[in-house]
Amino acid sequence: MNIIEVQKTGIAQNPHGVDVRRIFEGDKVQVAHITLKPGEQLKKHTTPVDVLFYVLEGIGVVEIGDEKRAVGKDTLIDSPAKIPHCWYNEGTETLRVLLIRL
Repeated sequence: MNIIEVQKTGIAQNPHGVDVRRIFEGDKVQVAHITLKPGEQLKKHTTPVDVLFYVLEGIGVVEIGDEKRAVGKDTLIDSPAKIPHCWYNEGTETLRVLLIRL
């Protein structure tokens, strides 16, 4: 059994300058935990693989391609490969998102 406590993993260097913690890396899947403080955002970018986002806490704005929507806790978002996407925390509370790369 492998147990990983998010807060005990180090913050990974990333081009967004935010708290991203890689909590699992396997042959076919990667899982990361993203924390965005109020006013923080990711830079718009693409990934070569499909990505799932699951909102753990807070309300954020997700932009995928030409669509932009506010989403909250317990919401799953599917982001297809090679489509630009980003996250914004425009609120006053912390936003925590689980990222799953397929």
